[in-house]
Amino acid sequence: MVRQNWRRFKTVTGYRTKNKEQSPPTQPSPLRGEGKGGGGSLWVSARPLLIPLWLSLLFLPFKGLNAALIFFVVSSVSIVLLRYLLRYKKLLMQGLETLSKKTRYSLFVTNYSLPIVRYGLLLFLVILPFLVRDYFLDVAVLAGIYIILALGLNVVVGFAGLLNLGFVAFYAIGAYTYALLNTKCGIDFWPALPFSIGLTTVSGFLLAIPALRLRGDYLAIVTLGFGEIVRLILNNWDSVTRGPNGISGISPPVILSISLGKLSYYYYLVLIFVLLTVFITKRVYSSRIGRAWIAIREDEIASSVMGINITMYKLYAFAFGAFWAGLAGAIFAGKMQFVSPESFTFMESVLIVCMVILGGLGSIRGVILGAVILVLLPEILREIQMYRMLSLGAGLVLLMIFRPQGLLGGKGVSLRC
Repeated sequence: MVRQNWRRFKTVTGYRTKNKEQSPPTQPSPLRGEGKGGGGSLWVSARPLLIPLWLSLLFLPFKGLNAALIFFVVSSVSIVLLRYLLRYKKLLMQGLETLSKKTRYSLFVTNYSLPIVRYGLLLFLVILPFLVRDYFLDVAVLAGIYIILALGLNVVVGFAGLLNLGFVAFYAIGAYTYALLNTKCGIDFWPALPFSIGLTTVSGFLLAIPALRLRGDYLAIVTLGFGEIVRLILNNWDSVTRGPNGISGISPPVILSISLGKLSYYYYLVLIFVLLTVFITKRVYSSRIGRAWIAIREDEIASSVMGINITMYKLYAFAFGAFWAGLAGAIFAGKMQFVSPESFTFMESVLIVCMVILGGLGSIRGVILGAVILVLLPEILREIQMYRMLSLGAGLVLLMIFRPQGLLGGKGVSLRC
């Protein structure tokens, strides 16, 4: 009886329809071409042309109006064709999958391609000095040094999620430590290398003690200030660092009475250190410490609730990242045989951060790719020097629009300082 009365009550009063959550009716949007007077279709069709228009406006002051118009037309046509082809992306992928199943190509890819690519790349790097001139070999050595630096910064920024804008300071400390020990005390590269690495590691640890009390932008400002303090000390302490004149006459590394001053020899030394850096960084990333860094990066409160000592692991991240910066600094000083404060400016820190962001925060392979690109790109564009920074800035903006997680960033990593 009660149930029947309840049903009659709901039917008469409309109880169910009143209390049921309903989505609000969508209003016609003129931007989507709905309703009266909507110009949405025009806006949707013109929206892909905003990026070519922006790039052509940047191009205008350098080459004039005619070149900017040609650039706008070519880039617009390219984007329209690309969007047209993307409509058939699913059909193309299905066709490729069918073809791969018929030819057993997918089995070959999963089982054999990755080892073949790795060993082929390693073989190419080993025989590279016999294939290229000294100029390209010098660029390869520089790329190897920046790979070590970028992997060290990736520990701090990518793994632990701590924004460090003064990473070049550790790079400078490592380089000047070896330079002073070699020129003033006569210590060779290999005995001086532990001192360079140890001093930078201790510097990173000491910086992290007061800096980690801060978060977000304040942490970035503190690290930026530390980098500028180190540069100013190196630039003004004439009695020790020789000020802006720098330190020259640094000896290259020696192995079994064989000097590695020759570029091809030094290339192999840098290659060994790069492989060692990649191996150790990858192992640490997969260890308990690496998982703790990732947990801290994602959510500090949840990490502390799970029993992770946040302060201790952040100290580890700063010290471990500074370790690799000290190694790269010593290698750089031995390669150039000269160091000066001009090599360790704020723009170097920005360049290293761009390498990490370009490749993908937390991705080891992505950071290597980003370092190689940002070292090779200025050399490729050397003949058009006035466009190098323009192309770099435009490329980073486009990357943030279309691929904010980086080139090999996977699912994406959020930077939480």
